[in-house]
Amino acid sequence: MTELISIADCRNHVDQEVQMHVWLTDKRSSGKIVFLQLRDGTAFFQGVVRKNAVSDEVFETAKSLHQEASFYIKGTVHQDERSHFGYEIQISDLKLITNNEGYPIGNKEHGIEFLLDHRHLWLRSKRPFAIMRIRNVIFKATVDFFENEGFIKFDAPIFMHSAPEGTTELFHTEYFGGDAYLSQSGQLYGEVGAEAFGKIFTFGPTFRAEESKTRRHLTEFWMMEPEMAWMHQAESLALQERFLSYVTGQVLQNCQYELEILGRDPKKLEPASQGNYTRLSYDDAVKMLQDDGRDFKWGDDFGAPDEAFISEQFDRPFFIVNYPTAIKPFYMKKNPENPKEYLCADVLAPEGYGEIMGGSERESDYDTLLKQIHEAGLNENDYSWYLDLRKYGSVPHSGFGMGFERVIAWICNLDHVREAIPFPRMINRLEP
Repeated sequence: MTELISIADCRNHVDQEVQMHVWLTDKRSSGKIVFLQLRDGTAFFQGVVRKNAVSDEVFETAKSLHQEASFYIKGTVHQDERSHFGYEIQISDLKLITNNEGYPIGNKEHGIEFLLDHRHLWLRSKRPFAIMRIRNVIFKATVDFFENEGFIKFDAPIFMHSAPEGTTELFHTEYFGGDAYLSQSGQLYGEVGAEAFGKIFTFGPTFRAEESKTRRHLTEFWMMEPEMAWMHQAESLALQERFLSYVTGQVLQNCQYELEILGRDPKKLEPASQGNYTRLSYDDAVKMLQDDGRDFKWGDDFGAPDEAFISEQFDRPFFIVNYPTAIKPFYMKKNPENPKEYLCADVLAPEGYGEIMGGSERESDYDTLLKQIHEAGLNENDYSWYLDLRKYGSVPHSGFGMGFERVIAWICNLDHVREAIPFPRMINRLEP
């Protein structure tokens, strides 16, 4: 019996007869030959139907196929050095499943808004295919890295009683007669896990109800947030560097085909996989902006253009460390050498992509944290359970968060972060 394989398995079946389940992405004919561009979810390649090698029925069926027709094929795999995939199949038989006309995404240029409105179909095309495959590799690399480092996966709730970062930009809902909010971050709950298990990471959807109509923001996105007991900030920065180096290395090792589809130069990513990330102080980052003639003063928060300018000066991710306390959340530990700063850091990606990760050493003293909660204008009762972590067995601890889609956008060199998510729901729409 002829073996059923995927397109990605072709390299193991050269000059062998195989079967496949495929969809048609494009077609052209030249007299007695029909060239079919095929996909099956693992890769894209070409099938060739020659009139003198098949029945009249099969040849006529091949000529009549419409875009996104689905069918079975049988044929012999051959190497094809002209193709970036490297293989094609000489088809000997074809069995049609469906063949409808009118597929709305033609093989021509479409605007991004049109494509995102048709995301349920656009995912079948080469570009989103490559992005989603890379997304999957980054997801697996993330889980593998933290498991190898002795972390456990710890799930934070989606509904929350209050805001981890003390903002009002939350999606509100009524929860059995009380107020609840869609999760803004799993961090505070992650700290619970760290004091129970030592090292944990949360990984799930988060929500921000901000009117941020930019190419870098989403209202629904995924966050990966590790928390580590007994760890100071310097150790956390070293862990973050190892993590991001590993993830980038896994993409370079496993996604050459997908990077080629996207036109992403792997050499741009190689420095990130090598580590050696700069620790740039907030003070020095401010000086860089001022030396460039920008109207930026100490104590200001970096906007997207500021981050883009700074990140363009580096060939790999880097840290900006020790931000002013006024522009960061209440739960961070102050720098003993300068109480106007927190022991915190953001990781910025190169090539103008800006912030992709952020973290800090957490304040571990009960009285100090209580004071910072009050100074932030927050309700102490909302954080009573969080304060308990400092009351019973408190230890130095640190953590950080990674914006999953932002990392994908940088690695894939995307113009808009919306391309990094499988299906941009209505709340992620960007109005013109």
